[in-house]
Amino acid sequence: MNKQKAIQRQRVRRRHHVRNRLRGDSARPRLCVHRSLRNIRVQIIDDFAGKTLLSASTQDREIRGQFDYGGNCQAAAEIGKRIAEQALAAGISQVRFDRGQCKFHGRVAALAAAAREAGLVF
Repeated sequence: MNKQKAIQRQRVRRRHHVRNRLRGDSARPRLCVHRSLRNIRVQIIDDFAGKTLLSASTQDREIRGQFDYGGNCQAAAEIGKRIAEQALAAGISQVRFDRGQCKFHGRVAALAAAAREAGLVF
């Protein structure tokens, strides 16, 4: 089997295992992370209402000028800090962390650490 196909199967399996355990509600919405090679995106989602409450990305206008490259740990930490500030301003203090298909390592871990440090409870 092609190695890329095997890696993709692992990612799909991991995503289903993580998402089946997590459901965000109005008391504890889901903090969903999407990581690409060049950027990182975060959304706070209420699954029962089916709405995205807040979002932050390295492609936002305010952040895009700060970093030359949005796919590193510094940019991820800035996004984690920014989403935590937005959530606390909106009255959301507790979330369920949904890492999706990504391992809790590198940029995802940096984002989570920055969000926790800014006051968000996982």
